[in-house]
Amino acid sequence: MKAVKNSIATVAAVIAAGVASTSFAQTITGAGATFPFPIYAKWADEYKKSTGISMNYQSIGSGGGIKQIQSKTVDFGATDMPLKAEDLAKDGLIQFPAIIGGVVPVTNMDNVAPGQLKLTGEILADIYLGKIKNWNEKAITDLNPGVKLDGPITVVRRSDGSGTTFLFVDYLSKVSPEWKTKVGVGTAVSWPEGVGGKGNEGVAQYVQRIKGSIGYVEFAYAKKNKLDYIQMRNRDGVFVTPDDSAFAAAAAGADWKGTPGMGVVLTNQVGKASWPMAGASFILMYAKPGKPEQSKEVLKFFDFAFKNGAKSASELDYVPLPPATTNLIREEWKKITDASGKALM
Repeated sequence: MKAVKNSIATVAAVIAAGVASTSFAQTITGAGATFPFPIYAKWADEYKKSTGISMNYQSIGSGGGIKQIQSKTVDFGATDMPLKAEDLAKDGLIQFPAIIGGVVPVTNMDNVAPGQLKLTGEILADIYLGKIKNWNEKAITDLNPGVKLDGPITVVRRSDGSGTTFLFVDYLSKVSPEWKTKVGVGTAVSWPEGVGGKGNEGVAQYVQRIKGSIGYVEFAYAKKNKLDYIQMRNRDGVFVTPDDSAFAAAAAGADWKGTPGMGVVLTNQVGKASWPMAGASFILMYAKPGKPEQSKEVLKFFDFAFKNGAKSASELDYVPLPPATTNLIREEWKKITDASGKALM
């Protein structure tokens, strides 16, 4: 009788452990960049339909994502500003790119169609420096003959720490010495001008409401909110329209393998077809996670996305990473281990 009881107890313990293990990984959590949120949400929906496991992602900005992973309150963080190799090493983090997209300037003006307005990086910097305050100033009208431009410019920018901001100001710093000296680069800067919106969503809403405004958002937000995007002159002197082919052109020469932490910045790249404000969004995870089961599920999620998510990415005007890059990423994943030192994937 005692043996039967022991046997029953053992079976019950095994079942309980199995249930606990299953329920433990029913939801994985991430937080950070708003830039990739539309595609992460789409991938999460597809992954849940395929596996039954949810991915809960908080779109709070890159600065918030870095803080959340550092405080170990999420399974992964997301940032559009790649961390430097020394910062990754200090915190014991692994970093890899997940998707490529583009930051685009957007406006709200009567009588101007999407893609009709042309600007250069230098003019864009002067607008955000507060030096150009009206749409009919000569620098702008000279580039846009025949376009009816008038009225004051309202500058809209991010109020939170943001990887979208990082890509935007990194580009401005590369084309405007004055911007580089006076404002600089970061996920948050001391803005000389403008009203602040939280997240890509907040900037999009401000631009929608304010006539004569200019802002910057990830391209998926521009399309979703039907915002008027701007043609930009790239490094080769060609005016280009934002789309996934222009973002892919900017990423064509990316040296993922040779860059520490795979932290490639894709702004102001060479190439006649390159969009000047392209960028990758990055995932941050611990090399020795406190919850290896959760981390393994995160890796499974991104493995699924890399194998099955290209069509969804393209539909939302992101650029999926090519197989050669995702193979490099899987090599990077081998650095993520459990307590015994065994790789999770």
